[in-house]
This record gives sequence, structure tokens and C-alpha cells, in this order.
Amino acid sequence: MSRRHLLMTSPALVSACASLPSAPPVPPEGLAAGEQKAWQLEGERMWMWLPPEYAQRRERWPLLVFLHGSGERGSDLEAVKRNGPPMLAARGTTYPLVLVSPQLEAGAVWSPERLHQLLAALKTRLHVDPQRCLGTGLSLGGHGMWHWASTYPRDLAAIAPVCGYGDPARVAAMRDVPVRAYHGDADTVVPLAKQQACVDALRAAGGRASFTIYPGVGHDSWTPAYQDPDLLPWLLAQRQS
Repeated sequence: MSRRHLLMTSPALVSACASLPSAPPVPPEGLAAGEQKAWQLEGERMWMWLPPEYAQRRERWPLLVFLHGSGERGSDLEAVKRNGPPMLAARGTTYPLVLVSPQLEAGAVWSPERLHQLLAALKTRLHVDPQRCLGTGLSLGGHGMWHWASTYPRDLAAIAPVCGYGDPARVAAMRDVPVRAYHGDADTVVPLAKQQACVDALRAAGGRASFTIYPGVGHDSWTPAYQDPDLLPWLLAQRQS
């Protein structure tokens, strides 16, 4: 058998080729590349941003799930665009990833089981890389990120919780999920100590966590956090092994 034939039948090569579609993906109905559009999937209402090149390249895209805070719950989807990545996308920021921003009903909290099911549905419908699913959220959404990652540590390649918190007794389960956290030291809504405890517990368990603390900043640490020029490159560099 020739060396060329051996190369062409290599399992790794065959697997790599099989992972690419025969043609660039077509955005699901109701969505358009380069725009943030309202969308519904499996009963979940959300904003969806697809990169301009979504329908032009065969490689799979990173996926970023953004979880809003308590003030954006309800039936007005526009409220989700008040802060964070969906606000920036609405203002013209172009992301080199698929951005998903779901909305909670009034009075609801982020459920790890619900987010786990949503992620599974997104992987099925969108041309995303299952090893580069990322998460960020602020306040109630930051809490949702810690809770999700500690309950389903294989769902996300990394998280960036802002003024959030979790259960320090449970974060050891997510020791393989890198964290980039943010908080204001003058936050009286979610005290700094609550997220610091999670960061400390994760580090003690062998996990990787950076923690940016803004002196004199109250609960609105999301404004400087989402302006951090290193945040997006850090997220894009994360991949599950």
C-alpha cells in the first residue's frame, strides 16, 4: 500500500474531514448573518447574533451565552439589550462568535437544567463548536453562570461571571472550567465577599480563576468588565480538552 493511500485513509484525517459540512451553513429561519435578531428555540425567547461570515465559512464558530440580571426579566425582550454583549451588538459591535442572550420570565431564576437543555438545542440548530461553548452573565446572570458550571461542568469551556456568586462548597466540581470574574469592591447588592469565596474555593480545588476587582465601584461592575479589552480574547482562547 502506498504512503499516499495510508495518509488518505488515516482515521484522524477522515474524522477531521467528516466534521466539516460539504457547504457553508445556512442560518436557521428567522436569523441573518451580521445581525442580532429575536429568535425562539424550544420555548426559549432570546436575542441571537450571527457573525457576518457565518454563511461563508465551513469551520464551526465559538458560542457565547449571556445571562442578564434580575432587572431584565419579563416579556419585553428589548430589556435584555440594556447591558453587556447584546447591548454592544445592538450598537454595532461585531463579534467573531455566535452570541445567544435568552430572557427569563418575571420572577424566575436561571436554572442549570434549563440552560443545559438550551445549550443542547443550540448545538443541534447552529454551526457551533461544541468544545468552545462559553458563558458570561451579570448579577443574577453571574450567579446563574457559577450555578450552571458547577452543576454541568462539561457544558462550558470557560465562564466570565460579573458581580455574581455561587456555592463555594460546589465549585470543586468545575475545577476544569477556567473563570475570569469581575466585581466592584463597593457592591452592596452582591457583596464582593460572596464571589471572592467562590474564586478562593475554585483555586483551592486546583481550578484556574482570575478576579478583577474595581475599587470604589458598586453593583455596576459590568460596564468596566465588558469594556475589558482582554476579556474577548481570553474567552476565544478557551477550549475544552
